[in-house]
Amino acid sequence: MRGIQVSPGIAIGKAYLIGNKSPKVERKQIDNIEAEIERFHRAKACCMEQIRSLCSRVTEELGKNEAAIFEAHCLMLEDPEMISNVEAKIKAEKVNAEFALREFTDNYLQAFAAIKDEYLRERAADVLDVTEQIIKCLLGFETDRLAALDKEVVIVADELKPSDVARLNREFILGIITEKGGKTSHAAIIARSLEIPTISGVSGITSILKGGEGIIIDGEMGIVVVSPDKKTVQEYLVKQKEFQSLRNEMLSLKNAKSQTTDGYTLEIMANISYSADLQRAKSYGCEGVGLYRTEFLFMDRKQAPGEEEQFKAYQEAALQFGDKPVIIRTLDIGGDKDVKYMGLIKEENPFLGYRAIRLLLDQIEIFKIQLRAILRASAHGNIKLMFPMVTTVDELRQAKLILDNVKEELKREKVKFNDLIEVGIMIETPAAAIISDKLAKEADFFSIGTNDLVQYTVAVDRGNQRVSYLYDYYDPAVLRLIKLVIENGHQEGIKVGICGEAAADPKLVPLLVGMEIDELSMDPFSVLKVKSVLGKVSKEETKKLVKRAINQSTAEETKQILEN
Repeated sequence: MRGIQVSPGIAIGKAYLIGNKSPKVERKQIDNIEAEIERFHRAKACCMEQIRSLCSRVTEELGKNEAAIFEAHCLMLEDPEMISNVEAKIKAEKVNAEFALREFTDNYLQAFAAIKDEYLRERAADVLDVTEQIIKCLLGFETDRLAALDKEVVIVADELKPSDVARLNREFILGIITEKGGKTSHAAIIARSLEIPTISGVSGITSILKGGEGIIIDGEMGIVVVSPDKKTVQEYLVKQKEFQSLRNEMLSLKNAKSQTTDGYTLEIMANISYSADLQRAKSYGCEGVGLYRTEFLFMDRKQAPGEEEQFKAYQEAALQFGDKPVIIRTLDIGGDKDVKYMGLIKEENPFLGYRAIRLLLDQIEIFKIQLRAILRASAHGNIKLMFPMVTTVDELRQAKLILDNVKEELKREKVKFNDLIEVGIMIETPAAAIISDKLAKEADFFSIGTNDLVQYTVAVDRGNQRVSYLYDYYDPAVLRLIKLVIENGHQEGIKVGICGEAAADPKLVPLLVGMEIDELSMDPFSVLKVKSVLGKVSKEETKKLVKRAINQSTAEETKQILEN
């Protein structure tokens, strides 16, 4: 069986099935409205105490970034909309508090279910987590069932909530498999932080598996083996030892230079999607942040974050990395990422529509607030600024003009910032790649976003399974565009990096070295693997690969050359 790779590693053990049925809630008529409302608030207070305790534990074991998930849960407990809705229903219908809360939650989750954006859909799990904890407090349920485990098991569940994962006794959890959830869920973030091999999206696993049945997780490949025979178990025991050996070898590279055997040095950077990724990036020896995605600050809320909130987030990144570069990308909303309060109209082709820099140049106030926050943070570290999905020189010039206006504002206010902050752009469309010689005269650096560049080049929606076989960054057309951008950037004396999935592909890295890429940015977990690859190839050898690879007729032919 296959699923979504959430956290790497090999786990071999017995399955421990967790029922995910919500507490049964019945509608009951009540006589004393005030007493029922008071009961609701007592349960909220009880829940708050439990979550704060959990928050303290996570802070101590994993750090404050991961604990921020549960600080957000505390804020949800005080959500005025939730409280007023529950109180109003109790008063209007004279019903019990748990029923009123369940009704509110069900309506809320229905609205979330219709959202296409994965990140926002995953936030529904946080809402459900908090409200179910309140219901358990109302009904007197025990919530620490997972903390009581006293034997090594592989957890198998329909879905795990963040509080479930945080309560796990790490000593006895070999791995986690869920039917629901994805890479961006808070439960997934915590599982990665705990370095527990985890796979999600394994459809039907809870219905075919029995408790105590043997199971294997291959977190690297997203493979689950149910009831493995002795031969398979032995094979995976060998793989497990190899994985651990490789991991130990890679950890030894944490402080090593990212260079080839003949001394060609690259910067290996981290992609940051949440503040929780910052500490993880440092622990894996990242040489800076190649892509700090700012979208997480704008999602799962009713209005845009203010300047001060953004400044603190960007300042934290700057302080964590000191003199190492932190490239902050301005808001990339649109496409598959929707934010309700921005009033985005549904489009037939959202990836070709009102998104990224196009949106920011239209919603200038939001843009200026973000630029102010980034510039202020630049006084505290080596921050660079990057604009997403620039396709024309005019867009870049307009964005830089707004940036200059913001700089003048800050100067008048006598606010400190780095007036010489580097300003780069993401190359994500064939149009930008083709005119990269012109864009390179106006930008301080390029970062090639291969995830979008592939879909725009081969005209494939990467989320459409019927044509997903065409989505391939080994496609000769994509590789030629990457090479063109690198050459044009270097012609103007600017650095060129890659921050898409291609940057972490061990087979593709030698080819990118041969193209003389300056920087590779990836998920923190991939950094040591790429360092290991670099240490086994020479630049001169890889340069010979380039001409052969890009002159192939198909992606498969290119892959074959690189594999050989």
